[in-house]
Amino acid sequence: MTKPARISYAFMAVVLLLIGWLHLGTLVLAALFGYFALRLFSFGRSKMLGVALYVIAVAAIGWGLVYFSRQAYITMPQIADTTIPTVVEFAEKHGIELPFSDVESAKTVALQEVKDRIANIGHQVRAAGFQFALLLVGLVVAVSLFLNASWGAKDDPQVARDSLYATVVRELEVRFRTFFASFARVIGAQLVISVINSGLTAVFLTWNGYPYSAVLIMLTFLCGLLPIVGNLISNTLIIGVGFTISPRMALGALVFLIIIHKLEYFLNSKIVGDKIKNPMWLTLLGLVLGEELMGIPGMILAPVVLHYIKVEASRNKVAESIQPAASPPAGA
Repeated sequence: MTKPARISYAFMAVVLLLIGWLHLGTLVLAALFGYFALRLFSFGRSKMLGVALYVIAVAAIGWGLVYFSRQAYITMPQIADTTIPTVVEFAEKHGIELPFSDVESAKTVALQEVKDRIANIGHQVRAAGFQFALLLVGLVVAVSLFLNASWGAKDDPQVARDSLYATVVRELEVRFRTFFASFARVIGAQLVISVINSGLTAVFLTWNGYPYSAVLIMLTFLCGLLPIVGNLISNTLIIGVGFTISPRMALGALVFLIIIHKLEYFLNSKIVGDKIKNPMWLTLLGLVLGEELMGIPGMILAPVVLHYIKVEASRNKVAESIQPAASPPAGA
């Protein structure tokens, strides 16, 4: 491995560590998502068309998230108030042992815990403001990279092509292109799977007259971006709300979600492919570390980082020097 390559790998390692240490997951995720969207919206032709569609999409998504947040703030306590007592009552009637002895106190504690956590969101204005600022910066960075992703080494006449700086910059371009390719592949596939999963779930919820169906569908889509853990969260909510209709509905929801889960394995093999698959223990470890360092953005980025490391470490041979080969002697 050449010296510029070693420097570029060390630089990437430091960048990834700093992102986690400084809690910059929101900024990085926004920049990656933005750049990903801009490439899609440009249709390979006009960059300005891509930017225009990107601005419209950001405004529409922003409005949608604000609306959904308001609905979730109102709906989630209602779901807790109706679902938890129904599940506890069902367990009592059928003699199912619960992991606590005092049912009434557990019911009160569970309800209060859910309400407190939701209420605390309103008290974290400073943290939310900082994350919102990072989000805006990330969206602007995405546009800047899309319009001009040059590092400046090629256009600077004072930088020799074979200098250490120029060769390191070229290696860094390869590192960042590889990282974005990992993001596009992992998140792109996860988005497709989440959309299919949410669509099928929407049909099931609407057909069976589920209450709070709009919030549950949106949560299913958002949770679908989180591997493993996301499905557990959305499935628990859907089955819990099913109990408020009838135990049979809850059982039907469980069977439906099991079928959907099996379908996701098939979709993963067809859409994602074998190259992204990681052991479950490694994915879970990445999710835990990502959540500890950066919260939900860290959990979304964890599979991307794991795939990037796998790609870089799985190359068949160490990359050869990217410096141009010497010209053959005249007459050769």
